[in-house]
Formats: sequence, C-alpha cells, structure tokens
Amino acid sequence: MKRIYAMAGGLLLTLSAAAQQTGHVVLITIDGFRPDFYQEASWGMNNLRMMKADGVSADGVNCVFPSVTYPDHTTIITGVKPAKHGIYYNAPFEEGKASGVWYFYYDGIKSPTLYDAVHKAGKTNANVIWPVTVGGPIDYNVPDIWPIEKSTDRREATAKVTTPAGLWQELQDNATGKLGADDFAMVREELVMDENVARMGAYIITKYKPAFTTLHLACTDHYEHMQGRDGLLVRKSVAGADRAIGTILEALIRAGIKDSTTVIVTGDHGFVDIQQSFSPNVLLAGAGLITDIDSGNWKARFHSAGGSAFLHLKDKKDKASLEKVKEILAHLPADQQKLFKIIDRKQLDAIGADPNAALALAATPGVTIGGGVKGAVVKAAKGGTHGFYPDFREIQTGFVAYGAGIAKGNTVKEMDLTDIAPIIAKLLGLSFNTADGHIPAGVLK
Repeated sequence: MKRIYAMAGGLLLTLSAAAQQTGHVVLITIDGFRPDFYQEASWGMNNLRMMKADGVSADGVNCVFPSVTYPDHTTIITGVKPAKHGIYYNAPFEEGKASGVWYFYYDGIKSPTLYDAVHKAGKTNANVIWPVTVGGPIDYNVPDIWPIEKSTDRREATAKVTTPAGLWQELQDNATGKLGADDFAMVREELVMDENVARMGAYIITKYKPAFTTLHLACTDHYEHMQGRDGLLVRKSVAGADRAIGTILEALIRAGIKDSTTVIVTGDHGFVDIQQSFSPNVLLAGAGLITDIDSGNWKARFHSAGGSAFLHLKDKKDKASLEKVKEILAHLPADQQKLFKIIDRKQLDAIGADPNAALALAATPGVTIGGGVKGAVVKAAKGGTHGFYPDFREIQTGFVAYGAGIAKGNTVKEMDLTDIAPIIAKLLGLSFNTADGHIPAGVLK
C-alpha cells in the first residue's frame, strides 16, 4: 500500500487515502432487506455472511419517511432525503384518479446523483432495475418500469427504455436466454426475477467492467408483503437473493476485477407484520371533505404509503379543512386513535418528508393505512408492510460492505441511508459534495 506522509500541527500524519479508492463499486439492494438476514445463520445468506466477516456490516440502517422503495432508493443514490431529492413516494400524489404511473423517470430527481458524478468524472455507469432510472446518465441501463395496465409482463416496457439500443437483446443472447413473460416478473412462488437481474448484472460487469453498477433484487419484498417477516417463501427469497449476490461475486472473478472492486449490499426498508388496516379517507368522505376523487372533487385527502399516509389539501391555504381533519382525528374512539400518531409539519420538515403535505399519519406497528374512501374504517389485515415512521428497529434495513478499500471485521452500530452515497463517492474518488450523510467511522480502511 502506498503511504502518503504530511506534517500538520507538528505531528506526522500517515494517510491511507489511496486505500480508500477503488476501481469499481457494485451497489446491490435487496428490497425489504433486514439486518437479521446476515446476523442469523438460519436465513441461509452464506455469501453475505462471508462478506460480513471479511468486511463491514451495520446493526441497523435508518431509512426515510415514508419508508418505501422509491424514496429510499433515491436517498441511497443522492445522499439526501425526499424533501431535497423530490421522490416523495413510490407514485406521485395526483389530484384526480391515479394514473398508475410511479416515479419511473430520472428527470423527477431534483438533486445530483452518483450516476451524475460518475458520468461527470468520465467513468461508466450500469444498472439493472434500480428505481427512478428511465432516461438517466447510465451507459448500460435496464430501468425499473412496467406497463400501467394490469399486466405482469414488463418485457416490452423495459425493452423500450433500455439503453443503449440493442442491450435488451444482447442480454437475452448472452445472459438469460430468451425471456418469457414470467421470466422477468414476480409471479406465483418463483424467484426467477432476481436470478435474471443477477445474470444481466454479471454479464454487464464481465463484458463492460463499469466503474459503478447498481442492481435491485425485488423478490424478498414481494413475499414479505404476502407472508410477513417470516414464512417459507420469505426464506426462499432471502436465500435466492444470496445466490444472486454469489452470481455477481463470481462475475468479478471472471472479469478479473475482484481485487479492485467494492461490493455493497444494502436495502430500502425493513418489514413489519400487520393485523389491522385503518382507512382515514373513509372518515373524510363521511365529513364531506371528499366527494369524488376521480373528478378531483375533494378538499382534503390522505395519500397512503403502507405504514403511513400524508394529508394533502386541494387548496394549500385551506386552513378550515385542515382544522376539520384534525378535529375528526381528535374525536375518534380511543381504540382507533391508538392505531396511529400524527406527524405535524414541523416534524415532517425535520425528517425531510414531502414539503407539500399538511401533516402525516404514522401507523402503529401492526397497522397499515389504506387510501380507500368506502367501507369500514378499521378492518383485519395480514402479511407485512413498510412505509412506517423510521423510529423503531423492525423498519431498519441492513448494510454490508466488502472488498477494495473496506475495513475488515468492523461493525457499525447504526447509520443512515444518506451515508451510503458519501462512502461510494470516496471509494471512487468522485467530486460529490451535495450529500447530507457522512462516512461512518470504521467503514473504510
């Protein structure tokens, strides 16, 4: 290792800045990733436990509010929270009938990203289904997108936005074989989606050796929604994600870049088992604040995000409707008031949430908040969800870093998703001073 010596304040400093840089970073997210997956051997993540032993792991990573996939992924890539980067939810709040479009498009991001910094540095980016990447400055890009109509077949939608032209076919010719409709979707009890994402990533890494690669493994989240924090399909999907990580580690060896690559595995949020569903818009409809959402005839309504919901006013200056909502919530029966806590505008500002919301409801663990305007206010629910206010352990996600520039055998007690972008920028030697996070002690050599 090359050492750099400098005099400061009369003391000789030994700097290992060179050891904190690497030629390549592979950033992998497991949707719904939890620290127990690598802390407990029973989950079967042998590749990740090897990386943990030879690298750095975190006991817990704090996500953003709401703790859902698209805002969290955008925080990872920008180092800032939703109030700054502009991806407030998975799908934008719409005044009328929901179009079904999520935040698919890169131009929705309002803050600089690692992709921008890599591109500006003259290095290459690659991506397979990282959220909010359609049209991004990514050299080899398979964005996360699907058809708006009710169909699980995302092949055509993905092929149209994959760049460069021909990459979608190239990946089928060399990585996955010809993809059927179910080969790039989460259907039945299959894990093939994660397998094919890993195969695509492995091929791009082996052939093109990009400086920065992002991969998103989504199956675990899908089955945690179905079964909650534990269940056979959850355990199978966690082990499947570990196998996908193994595919990437093997690709680094094939590409001849293992020793010059850092691999970071993290997630977007944890998961919480649910037993009840609370629908506050039913209350607003009953009070005359919502008449017909499809035609835009409403004064106040909640935009739901799993374990939370955000109140939007048709007229942001309509204090009368806001006070009416507060009065409705304050006069609920005690057994309904215990299902949530109110997050006021000051708290939303402090946590970096949507600046357009008047207030938010944060569900009590065990409760999900629905967006419907008809039916029962409270009903039974099952499975799992996320989106909660990030102030308890179950909603935390995980972090494991391994390879070039990473310390060995260290554990970070707690960190934030905003800390990941600064780590990657430092490793790749990028100019990236817009992130609000910091590099936790003990992560880098």
